[in-house]
Amino acid sequence: MEQLIQQLVNGISLGSIYALIALGYTMVYGIVKLINFAHGDVFMVGAFIGFYSITVMDLGIFPALLVSMAACALFGVLIERIAYKPLRNATRIAALITAIGVSLFIEYGTIYIRGAQPEAYPDGIVPLKSIDLFGVSISGQSLLILGVAIVLMILLQYIVHKTKIGKAMRAVSHDQDAARLMGINVDNTISATFAIGSALAGAAGVVFGIYYTKIEPLMGIIPGLKAFVAAVLGGIGIIPGAMVGGLLLGVIEALVSAAGFSLWRDGVAFVVLIVILIFRPAGLFGKNVREKV
Repeated sequence: MEQLIQQLVNGISLGSIYALIALGYTMVYGIVKLINFAHGDVFMVGAFIGFYSITVMDLGIFPALLVSMAACALFGVLIERIAYKPLRNATRIAALITAIGVSLFIEYGTIYIRGAQPEAYPDGIVPLKSIDLFGVSISGQSLLILGVAIVLMILLQYIVHKTKIGKAMRAVSHDQDAARLMGINVDNTISATFAIGSALAGAAGVVFGIYYTKIEPLMGIIPGLKAFVAAVLGGIGIIPGAMVGGLLLGVIEALVSAAGFSLWRDGVAFVVLIVILIFRPAGLFGKNVREKV
């Protein structure tokens, strides 16, 4: 029983990271109907910015987290303005191919600038102590990840539902042309969406580095794909769906590892994707709506 609770805690910690990345996918898709495959690489950049903030700038974990989020927000806006804005009225496939190109450019640009060698987050940077709960030891890293994820998800819900930019996002998501007629600056709203989604990915990169220690330039590929699966699982374009999908995927992976099939833990995400696309293509929170051709 203790082993099961321990695996559930591990799964929720991992799922929180997936959920933070998946939120960026789902927000961008909800507004511009684009799968931003470069999003996993923004997560990787966030991990490195956090690492250099701690080791070179000698910042604590929370200031490093804020620096990483701010830098990734700016990076996300740059990607949107340079790569995606000129393709706003292009075909979906053109935007998708561009997203893959941007992803490769970021990965190999990072390798060109700093080399391909991995780095390791220093030990002892988490200010939280482990706690014992029902006989299970929950590490300071797990508590930090859960705390950061919960705070950011509550903050995101507040931004989307209570602020002016959040209302603009929902209006643009519903109907871009009508939003434009109502005086909403659609371009700025889309940029703000990329900024918020990228900031969340940056935060995920830092907590991933703290949890797994090792970071390297191609680290964004698998978590990025898994976060996309989490977004589809919850219902792409639906913010609560991305949160639930991420947590669910993390728990499924942890339970698969606990059952002795750790070699299958990366593959199980894609099995989940196939199953969800067969039985519930709109995701857990999605509604089946016919798309006009």
